[in-house]
Amino acid sequence: MAEFPVEMKRHSAAHVMAAAIQELWPTAKFGVGPAIENGFYYDVLFPEPIGLEDLAKIEKVMRKIRTQKKPFVRSTVKTEDAIGLMKNAHQDFKVELLGLLRERGSTAVVEETGDTSVTDDKAGVDEVSLYQLGDFVDLCRGPHVDFSSEVGAFKLHRLSGAYWRGNEKNPQLQRIYGLAYPTELEVNAEVQRLELVKLRDHRKLGKEMEIFHISPEVGGGLPLWLPNGTVVRDELEFLARDEERKAGYQRVVTPHIAHEKLYYQSGHLPYYKADMYAPMVIEENNYYLRPMNCPHHHHVYLSKPRSYRDLPVRLAEYGQVYRYEGSGMLSGIMRTRGFCQNDAHIYCRYDQAEQEFIDVMNMHAKYYRMFGIDDFYMRLSLPDLTKLGKYIDAPEKWLAALDIIRAAMQKTGLPYREAKGEAAFYGPKIDFIIKSAIGTENAISTNQLDFLASERFNLNYAGADGLEHPVYVIHRAPLGSHERFVAFLIEHYGGNFPVWLAPVQIMIIPISDRHFDYANKVQATLNQERLFNGSLGFRVAVDTTNERMQKKVRSASVSKIPLILVLGDNEEQAGSASVRLHSGRELGQVPLPQLIEILRQAIDTKDDKVIESRLGALKPPVAEAQNPPEA
Repeated sequence: MAEFPVEMKRHSAAHVMAAAIQELWPTAKFGVGPAIENGFYYDVLFPEPIGLEDLAKIEKVMRKIRTQKKPFVRSTVKTEDAIGLMKNAHQDFKVELLGLLRERGSTAVVEETGDTSVTDDKAGVDEVSLYQLGDFVDLCRGPHVDFSSEVGAFKLHRLSGAYWRGNEKNPQLQRIYGLAYPTELEVNAEVQRLELVKLRDHRKLGKEMEIFHISPEVGGGLPLWLPNGTVVRDELEFLARDEERKAGYQRVVTPHIAHEKLYYQSGHLPYYKADMYAPMVIEENNYYLRPMNCPHHHHVYLSKPRSYRDLPVRLAEYGQVYRYEGSGMLSGIMRTRGFCQNDAHIYCRYDQAEQEFIDVMNMHAKYYRMFGIDDFYMRLSLPDLTKLGKYIDAPEKWLAALDIIRAAMQKTGLPYREAKGEAAFYGPKIDFIIKSAIGTENAISTNQLDFLASERFNLNYAGADGLEHPVYVIHRAPLGSHERFVAFLIEHYGGNFPVWLAPVQIMIIPISDRHFDYANKVQATLNQERLFNGSLGFRVAVDTTNERMQKKVRSASVSKIPLILVLGDNEEQAGSASVRLHSGRELGQVPLPQLIEILRQAIDTKDDKVIESRLGALKPPVAEAQNPPEA
């Protein structure tokens, strides 16, 4: 039996699922069905919506088709003939795709549907390939496995909604997701991983931990940060401010809206308008919510003349921006319409650009390792210069910028890949892709080299020769947005934030009512400690509920509070506290001055291992058992 690539098996499994659906619901209409990272999906319009209970029914027929060893039969037909075939089969979405192929080519299909399987990449397709599996015929470029028996192991596991071509005005189809791997063992391992992902879903934990709230009255994609979530935001922002101060950044604050002429000047209105909100008319002038902070920062740079001696100029801001996302794309705080970016722009000379780029990438890596994120890589997004409506038409400048970026990336030694056609309209970009503890990948932060801004905004400096020279602009956001990064961290940690980042760091549990006074005294002492980062006090709460001590401990653990201090008679007499970790490990009775000093060190170094190692070392050693005397 031939060995086929896993992606080919996954795409073939999507066809097997579609064939099974057609057998069960002969009037179902099919959208697109590509292979994805861990399997496949297919968008389907059913006569009546199906439920999760129907997935097992579909899967049963899929297994039957797999055992039947049906061949995948390819044919090539004229586009007009394929349209007629799909019309006769009442496959309206396939007819629409074929019309799009005929008029605009497969590039348009990929951009509007995300399906890369339809045909070859050329404009104005007059001939297409079809694949037949039993009675099911699909428009597809292929290739596929030879027989249905070769698709490998699969399992249908999720059902969601998807608007046709991503447009809310179009019909909503049901998207069925399937897992597909060469073996059942691999499928089962992925099922287990996805169960863990479900338990760590930031939407679930964010609600339980009172991190954020989405209110329909405020609007979808516009999160409200609750007090606990605001603590996490503030800690991240303090970290960024401190690191940026040490790296020579200057902080600025700019407005959330601007006159339309700013966005024509920047190129956002010509190239990015679909992602912007409609204008507000003020005194007969159009104002827009800003989709990016860069145009504002450019005018900060222009606020006074700059010399070659002044460069680089590094301007930083945690700036709020607003971008339109279709409601179907919104997801908790991972994908929103309003978000606050860890943004900065570096204005430098050509000879400084490479080193500045290296420094920024190293800053990214430093942050990630600080959060225990070791599995990450960079994705260099290249332009597709055949699409001049999407990218600035300046090939020589694109190539010069790419030379700088590639040289910088190679010198960092950090892993990277390249992806064509994903650059920003004004220059190549690097996305940092990071993987959480449970294996989910997210594009969290971006780094870009902009050669266009200097021309559009006249961003120059006076050189040593007395002449004006254009600057290079680096856009960077190592911690991405608060929204996306916090969502990632919730899932990465499973809600168990390290002590420095936890909304409540310490829960004090008095064993009985007579210990409340001592508990309040300990809380006051901890609240008054000035920490290394300049903030006043640890974040401490006292459990005053009328519950048994063990129930209070469980409650603190469920709330994911990292440290629990139990106070009773012995602790009060000794001026100490009995320390327990969220994990359940008991570290014993510790004098308050030593506990405070150790906690300060853990927060300053952002390393919880300090607590366990140093407090564990304070515990008295266990006496070794005596060997019995020899007979």
